[in-house]
Amino acid sequence: MHFATAPLLLTFWQHIQPVDTWLITHINQSWGNGFLDTILPFFRETLFWIPLYFFLLLFVMINFGVKGWWWLLAAVLTIALADIISSQIIKQLIFRLRPCQDPEVSMQLRFFVNYCPRSSSFTSSHATSYFAQASFYFFTLRNVNKRVWLFFIWAASIAYTQVYVGVHYPFDVLCGGLLGIALGTGMAKMFHKQIGILSLE
Repeated sequence: MHFATAPLLLTFWQHIQPVDTWLITHINQSWGNGFLDTILPFFRETLFWIPLYFFLLLFVMINFGVKGWWWLLAAVLTIALADIISSQIIKQLIFRLRPCQDPEVSMQLRFFVNYCPRSSSFTSSHATSYFAQASFYFFTLRNVNKRVWLFFIWAASIAYTQVYVGVHYPFDVLCGGLLGIALGTGMAKMFHKQIGILSLE
């Protein structure tokens, strides 16, 4: 296994690795089926979600006017901040070999996407980004529609896919998700303080 070289961090990863390996092999192998094999790889593609983004854009523009534009800017900043912190900061400071790059682990996995970068597996930028979005959407739109909690199911399905297709360990996804929730919640609070609460009334 190849991890960051700090002794304490190395010891930490050595404790995490057996659990992560057990989980990813079960998610990828034992808990898989033909339907998930077919549909889940699409979940991780941004293009697959363009209709959802287009709907959100139209919804906020039609219903909230100028506040809608500020909401859109805040949503874009949330996505950008999540990517910067996960990809440009954490991944540069903590290197963990991806399961699809690890010879010992990859032999136990099935692969469904032609994607296995050599960048660090920790944290999952997909999980960070989508949970940041889910949290921001939830806290800014919960007064508009009670079903916005479904965005967390959306983010979780994408995060789960990252494990299912073998590009991230569960712990990478868990930490990315927690980071995303913190970022999205923080951005929502800032939006409420600076712009106000969105409402259809």
